[in-house]
Amino acid sequence: VQLVESGGGLVQPGGSLRLSCAASGFTFSSYTMSWYRQTPGKERELVALISSAGGRGNYADSMKGRFAISRDNAKNTVYLQMNSLKPEDTAVYYCFARRGLSTYWGQGTQVTVSS
Repeated sequence: VQLVESGGGLVQPGGSLRLSCAASGFTFSSYTMSWYRQTPGKERELVALISSAGGRGNYADSMKGRFAISRDNAKNTVYLQMNSLKPEDTAVYYCFARRGLSTYWGQGTQVTVSS
């Protein structure tokens, strides 16, 4: 099983990034997919979640209107479009898959928002 995130990097405040998470080794279309983020000394926090069938997704309050989660079950990939980025969005972003008690984490991708 693998979840491989990509698309992180350095971006200026107000900029955009699109994260991708490519899944393999499990039935991706049956899993709820989420993005979490973590900064040093803080707990990992939920950013966005999307059901196995797709749809608009659910978001943490601070991300509503700025971030958008989507998935392509044909490509076994989940995305996170991040707009209007702020320095406080700086974190390692993780992809997470869950179906009942079956869960998987990606290795994370660093997003740094700085001028």
